[in-house]
Amino acid sequence: MILSLETATKVCAVALHNNGNLIAETHLAIEQSHSSSLTVLIEEVLKQASVNRQDLQAVAVSAGPGSYTGLRIGVAVSKGLCFALQIPLLSVNTLEALAWQVLQSRQAEADLFCPMLDARRMEVYCAVFDKQRHTISPTEAKIIDQESFLTILDTHKIMFFGDGAMKCQPLIPHPNAMFIADILPTAHAVGTLAQLKFQAHAYENLAYFEPFYLKDFVNNSKIIQTPQ
Repeated sequence: MILSLETATKVCAVALHNNGNLIAETHLAIEQSHSSSLTVLIEEVLKQASVNRQDLQAVAVSAGPGSYTGLRIGVAVSKGLCFALQIPLLSVNTLEALAWQVLQSRQAEADLFCPMLDARRMEVYCAVFDKQRHTISPTEAKIIDQESFLTILDTHKIMFFGDGAMKCQPLIPHPNAMFIADILPTAHAVGTLAQLKFQAHAYENLAYFEPFYLKDFVNNSKIIQTPQ
């Protein structure tokens, strides 16, 4: 039984899977609510499923990229649960989980799929995947302009989605570019992909695991270096 947490964006979500099957989930889409809401949502999901914490076999967390604060909260809570229960920690790339969500229902509509998370101004965290979820372009922080994705759009139809996609639409007017609004990360996707890692015993090191921040976090003019 895997408890999954998604805190990489304004969404704060929790899901519970048993042998890969979703048995309970809940979420809030309120910015800056993660620190006060996450543990409440965890208890709500466990109560829905009539499951005790001691029944959990692993905790999975959306590892980023995304909000520095949101990722920090999700990883801290995940580590705390794993240490207390002596169970493994699993991590899932946030963009890969977002791509999995869209591929479940929109696979036939495009050749490639590009989740985008807002990184402020005209920058996004993005990656490109094919229909088998193979990585075509790796996760990166990308400033979008009129030249973005032109080469690949000339030969492939690309679907763009995520909370950073719609602001990019005016700069990517190519006929092979498709945009979907209102696609937000879910803990269900994190849990589904984490099941594969659980079966492969692809666990994270509890002592050293850090979120995938991708960029330095700047706070009060002080740069906090993030792991490479």
